[in-house]
Amino acid sequence: MLKLYGLLERRADLSLEEFSQHWRTVHRELALRLVAPGYMRGYVQNHRRETALPGVAAPFDGCPELWIDTVESLPALATSPEYLDGAGPDEANFMAGGSKDAFAKAEPILKPMAGRIVHCGDDGAGQAAKICNNMMLGISMIGVAEAFVLAEKLGLSHQALFDVASTSSGQCWSLTTYCPVPGPVPASPANRDYKPGFAAALMLKDLKLAQEAAQSAGAVTPMGAEAAQLYALFNAQGNGGADFSGIINFLRGNSL
Repeated sequence: MLKLYGLLERRADLSLEEFSQHWRTVHRELALRLVAPGYMRGYVQNHRRETALPGVAAPFDGCPELWIDTVESLPALATSPEYLDGAGPDEANFMAGGSKDAFAKAEPILKPMAGRIVHCGDDGAGQAAKICNNMMLGISMIGVAEAFVLAEKLGLSHQALFDVASTSSGQCWSLTTYCPVPGPVPASPANRDYKPGFAAALMLKDLKLAQEAAQSAGAVTPMGAEAAQLYALFNAQGNGGADFSGIINFLRGNSL
């Protein structure tokens, strides 16, 4: 019998409370449906973990433990009606690293669980893609926040800047999906007093990982380094639990 241990981060558009509710209901019911017919032999639904594991930084929002008979049990689990019926709303992007042969073997197992799978390269490439992506996210959020702070000083309304930039060359995810000011994007954390979402502490963790990778690889990432320093200062002011878009208040000279 094999024990699998999962480490989950919530989606950036979910608060911790929303994720916990989803975790207690949707994930729990899905697990029970898989245990009953024998696809899994056991399941433990561990919640938020603040301490790191060897080689893996924390925190994690969900840490499930699953018991299955053998590796060969995974395809049956992932293609079972019980899994597919329950997992549909949870489709996610998978960033995979490993040899072509290993990926070819893993892809049929991962495919039913994923909205999109990208084979990023050899071992570790999936993790590399994640930290590169999140470095871009941290940098772009600071840029968007600075633009709104400047617009305020120039007498430009939030909505006016959004209407221009969201359809111009300044358009990016940090603006159109996760806008750091309330109003233009109703679902963004700015509309709920910067409750996370994706916490500033998690952004700092990923920016630090990006800097460690850059130093190891000999890459020059001045914007990434500056973003890491700004988020370190933001976290040091006690804002680690706030959404990372709340950095706009730090740039204004305010606190949350």
